[in-house]
Amino acid sequence: MEVLRIILKQSSANYRKAGTVDNKMTYPLPIPSTVIGALHNICGYTDYHPMDISIQGKFTSLSRRVYTDYCFLNSALDDRGNLVKVVDPDAFSGAFIKVASAKKSQGNSFKDRITIQVHNEELLQEYCSLKEKSKEIEELKNSEYKKRLEEFKVLKKEIADKKKKEDKKSETFKQLSEEEKKIKLDEEKYKEDFKKFEYENYTKPYSYFQNLVTSLKSYEVLNDIFLILHIKSDEETLKDIEENIYNLQSLGRSEDFVEVIECKIIELQEFSRNIRVSKFSMYLKNEDVSDKKIIPLAVDQDHQAGGTKYYLDKNYRLEKNRRIFKKVPVVYSNFIGAKNSSENVKLDYLEILSQDKKQEILVNFL
Repeated sequence: MEVLRIILKQSSANYRKAGTVDNKMTYPLPIPSTVIGALHNICGYTDYHPMDISIQGKFTSLSRRVYTDYCFLNSALDDRGNLVKVVDPDAFSGAFIKVASAKKSQGNSFKDRITIQVHNEELLQEYCSLKEKSKEIEELKNSEYKKRLEEFKVLKKEIADKKKKEDKKSETFKQLSEEEKKIKLDEEKYKEDFKKFEYENYTKPYSYFQNLVTSLKSYEVLNDIFLILHIKSDEETLKDIEENIYNLQSLGRSEDFVEVIECKIIELQEFSRNIRVSKFSMYLKNEDVSDKKIIPLAVDQDHQAGGTKYYLDKNYRLEKNRRIFKKVPVVYSNFIGAKNSSENVKLDYLEILSQDKKQEILVNFL
C-alpha cells in the first residue's frame, strides 16, 4: 500500500479540546479534523478530498500557561470593568484606547467619577458629555417630541372624522384624503429627522465606548513534539500534499509552528508475526481494537491495558451553513501490539538518524 508519510516537529502546541473554557485543555496528539483541515488548506482545496490518516507521536512534557482574557460586553455599563473607546465598533478589531477602570466590583460610576482610575481624561469627558446628551434627548422625547406626535394624532383624527361625513366620490373627500396623506408624510419626516438627530448626536458616538472585562485563564501546552502522520488517499491528492507540504506553517493554534522533517511516498508492509511497539503514542481505531486487529497492551503487571477513549472530529458536511462533523471513536495508547496486518493496520520502518538500522512502527488508519 502506497501512502504519504509526513514527519513533523513542534516546539509547543495546544490541540484544543472543544468545550474547555477557563482551562483550555489539549489532546495528546492533533485530532483528525485538525490534520485534514491543515492539509486541505495548504493545497487550496475548497471541497473535501476523502482521506484516511494515522496519527502518532510523542511529547516531552505538558505545562500550563496563564493568560489574560479580554471580553467586550454587549453594552457599555457605567459601573464595572474597564471603559474603553474602540477604533471601529462595526469591525472585528480588538484595537481600543483605555479610558478608565473601575476599582471595585460594584458601586462604581464612570459618569460620576466614583471609585475609578482615569487613564484618558479627554475621552472620559467625551463619555460624560454623551451621557448628558442622552438625558437631554430623553427629556426631548418626553416633552417636545411627544407633544408634536400628539398634534399629528389630533390632526389625523380631525380629518378622519370629517371624511366620515363626506361622500367618498366627492371633491371634498379627495381634498381631505390629500391633506391626510400630507400630514402622515410630515409625521414620518419628523420621526425620521428626530431619529437621525439622536443617531448622529448620541447613538453613533456612544457606540464607540464599550466595557472590557478581563479574567485570568490558562491553557495546556505540549512541549517538544514529534509527529508521524500517514495519509491514505488517491494518487493525485497525495501528490498535491507532497508538493505543498512546505506551505504548512502551523498545526493547532496559529502560533503553533511546525518544522517539516520529511514528506515522501512510502510502501507500507504486510506482516504475519507478533509485533509490539512502545516508542510512540497513537490513536487507534476503536473498531479495530474491538476486533483485536490492533491491541493496547499492558505496560506491566501493575498497569492494565485499556488506553484513553476519545470521540474525535474527522471531516464535516455543510448543512444550512452549519458544519456537521463526522465523529471517529478512537483509543489513545502508548504501548501497542498486533499479530498480523489487516485493512487498516500496516507496518512501516522508520529510519533512525545516526544509526544504521530501522525502527518498526505500526500504522492504524482512522
